[in-house]
Amino acid sequence: MKKIGAIIQARSSSERLPGKVIKDLPNGSGVTVLSQVVKRLKKSKKLTIIIIATTTRRDDDRIVNVAKREKVPYYRGSVDDVLARYYFCARKNKLDIIVRITGDCPCIDPGIVDLNIKQHIEERADYTSNTIKRTFPHGLDVEVFNFDTLEKAYKNAKKNYEKEHVTPYIYQNPCIFKVAQVKASKKLFAPDLRVTLDTKEDYTLLSLVFDYLYQKNKDFCAKDIIDLFQKKPWLKQINKRVIQKRIPGNSA
Repeated sequence: MKKIGAIIQARSSSERLPGKVIKDLPNGSGVTVLSQVVKRLKKSKKLTIIIIATTTRRDDDRIVNVAKREKVPYYRGSVDDVLARYYFCARKNKLDIIVRITGDCPCIDPGIVDLNIKQHIEERADYTSNTIKRTFPHGLDVEVFNFDTLEKAYKNAKKNYEKEHVTPYIYQNPCIFKVAQVKASKKLFAPDLRVTLDTKEDYTLLSLVFDYLYQKNKDFCAKDIIDLFQKKPWLKQINKRVIQKRIPGNSA
């Protein structure tokens, strides 16, 4: 049986919102954004292990503390070469398939994670994602790739952005790797929604989303989020001016 591991990349420093992954969500709850990511991934039916990959910087001791509280393993590696951090983390934990998740996505849906893993295995792909062409909301992003695919990227990627963002070398080389895309069903198609955390506006919005949904159901899913935005369309105005960071060569 293949060992499938989610590696959550997380660090305390952030250009637009420092310490974002250790902010409380819900606000004042004592539960961090990163903890919410871990708790949600624990609901996956296909993951073998969940690992937090952070840096060797002292201020990321706070990230390690979250890992310890949530009783998941952690790995500390390069600050800027996140590709190397992923590679050595995956190698140390002997992963066959890696699921890349970022620590600023507290609404990550384990059902969507499992859908990506399922399609990846069925299509015998090297890389599978629901972000190649945006159909799901921002913040429900999943990337799945094989260890040998990650190893090739680690050994061959040369550009700084390829190392910082982990996967561009893979999905920008479809002649080398078999790339599969997961598309949202009609009920989950909402590429204009943004429930990821990068700015103060994002945090305000996420706090409201959790206020509305979390108390009723701590395991609220993507459909619940989309239904909420349909009932309360004004929510979209809170972070509508936030511009998603662009990765060279990526249209998502």
